[in-house]
Amino acid sequence: MPTLSKIIVLVWAVSIAAGGFAAQVIRKAGPPHAAGTAQQSEVDEIAKTARGAYDKEDWEDAIRGYEKLVKLAANIAEYHLNLGIARYSAGRCRDAVQPLRQALKLKPGLGQAHLYLGVSLGATGQCREALPYLRKDLPRVTGQQLKRDLALSGVRCAVALSQLDDAIDFIRVLNRDFPNDPEVLYRTVHVYSDLSTRASQELLYKAPSSYQVRQLNAEALETQGKWEEAAEEYRKILEQNPRLPGIHYRLARLILSAPKTATTMDDARKELEQELKIDPRNAAAEFVMGALDLQTAKLDEAIAHFSRAVNLDAGFVDAFLELGRALTSAGKASEAVAPLENAVKLQPENPMTHYRLSIAYSRVGRKEDAQRESATFKELSEKAQQTKETIQKAVSGVPPEKP
Repeated sequence: MPTLSKIIVLVWAVSIAAGGFAAQVIRKAGPPHAAGTAQQSEVDEIAKTARGAYDKEDWEDAIRGYEKLVKLAANIAEYHLNLGIARYSAGRCRDAVQPLRQALKLKPGLGQAHLYLGVSLGATGQCREALPYLRKDLPRVTGQQLKRDLALSGVRCAVALSQLDDAIDFIRVLNRDFPNDPEVLYRTVHVYSDLSTRASQELLYKAPSSYQVRQLNAEALETQGKWEEAAEEYRKILEQNPRLPGIHYRLARLILSAPKTATTMDDARKELEQELKIDPRNAAAEFVMGALDLQTAKLDEAIAHFSRAVNLDAGFVDAFLELGRALTSAGKASEAVAPLENAVKLQPENPMTHYRLSIAYSRVGRKEDAQRESATFKELSEKAQQTKETIQKAVSGVPPEKP
């Protein structure tokens, strides 16, 4: 058996060993808050780097940084927000949705998260959820690029969900703030084309026997150059509604558009006379009657018709223009000046208004005014020709010339 002295020595050795082990554990663990301080330092360093990348729009580096941060500090809404914005800005709209949702969950009043979530949902086709966000955020978005993205997403989603009033609201904002943007103009064409198609379908479904359905069909046939079939539709309308305004005028216009025959002029005139009996305030019918008389040198009759047209419609530029032309041809240049000046005021970018006015000024001896209008005509004509050539080159795929 061990002696008492041996037992005491053994206990003393174990105590020393235990004390040494405990001291080692304490040294490795460090002070109680050392781990938290180290982690916070790491978070701060990553946040600084991520923010720098974000500010420089280095989206991939920003994404990597914020992906780390949302793991290390999951309760910070702004980290989730910035991750969502960075992913959206990098074109990863679908991946942006989850962190933006989390940002709003952590801080429901975070306006930027609300805004970017709506745009991201719209960009990924989640329109039913996106549209309320987009509709609410449209009036308060400030950045131009983001406003454009939001409104375009709104147009797509509104059309997809048949919310036509919303689609028009988005299109109006786009055309107001981005009037020269090709994508905006392209979308505008499609929205109004879709609206037209859907309205036509609604008309056909709800009122299939109405004269409006026949009129739409006649107009479609007319655009296809199917003159006889279009005329037949118009005549069927008149059988049902003999005194319906506008139909005789459309028949006259169709007759004049179709291939000419020996009776073209007389046939068109008869329709126009019928139209004016039904609707004496039809400025367009008066104008066409004037044009027919001008072609056959019936200047007094032409002047009378054009005069009635401008009295019925004070914004009818072509009627003012042709009235001035007829008066000038009739040797009444002094009377032609006023209607031609009106035409210039209404359409200052139209070269022909300046050309006709320059002739009238010249005939009444106003040489300086005539020279000014002639110079303006030349300048606008050259500009119009350049625009035409640019469009033709663009359509044919010819690159624009370098300045």
